Amino acid sequence: MTLILNRNEVEAVLNMKDCIATVEAAFAELANGTADMPMRSNIKPPGGLSLYMPAYLKEMKALACKVVTVYKDNPVSHDLPTTIGKVLLQDPATGDVTCIMDGGFLTAVRTGAASGVATKYLARDEKGMTAGIFGTGVQAQMQLLAVCEVRDISKAWAYDINKEAAEKFAVLMKDKLGIEIVVAENPEELLQADIICAATSSPTPIFDGSKVKAGTHINGIGSHTPNARELDTE
Repeated sequence: MTLILNRNEVEAVLNMKDCIATVEAAFAELANGTADMPMRSNIKPPGGLSLYMPAYLKEMKALACKVVTVYKDNPVSHDLPTTIGKVLLQDPATGDVTCIMDGGFLTAVRTGAASGVATKYLARDEKGMTAGIFGTGVQAQMQLLAVCEVRDISKAWAYDINKEAAEKFAVLMKDKLGIEIVVAENPEELLQADIICAATSSPTPIFDGSKVKAGTHINGIGSHTPNARELDTE
């Protein structure tokens, strides 16, 4: 029997702490050569794009494929989101699909967890550190959750070109984390932070890297196309 999990059910069982540990183990398998992760493939049916991302982890005995579709007419024509994601989990011994789960929340937490692993090993580790979050969408939420999981963060600055979105982010994350969240008036305010996370859709650099203080750790996750970059050469 194949288990079907919707977004609410995935959210109920997936937490950032466990996801960071799992992503760290997966990175280790990739580095050790025990992971098989083919290049993402895509198909372009009329009106949309379908992306397929399979992977197998030998030590963790995990076999899965994420399927993401992008159909720009979905909201108007079919009352569906533009982007839809599902994850198919298989039994590596038989190939049987044992679970089909919503991939939206899973992808968001996984992306945050990757920054959590990077921060765990690369950022300074001190009491009462600060964070600066560029962008205030779901990915930005997960970035801050992950950073707070691996470092003692007492204060964070948030900046978004949409100030109303930034204010909502501040209320939400203060409630989740119990730390001070300051809505920044300009991007430069975030450069005083010990850890900076960039989670925007900007195709061009969002701050002047030459103004970042020495010892600052930066996670940049927003850019996902060859012609986009959130961070400058500095």
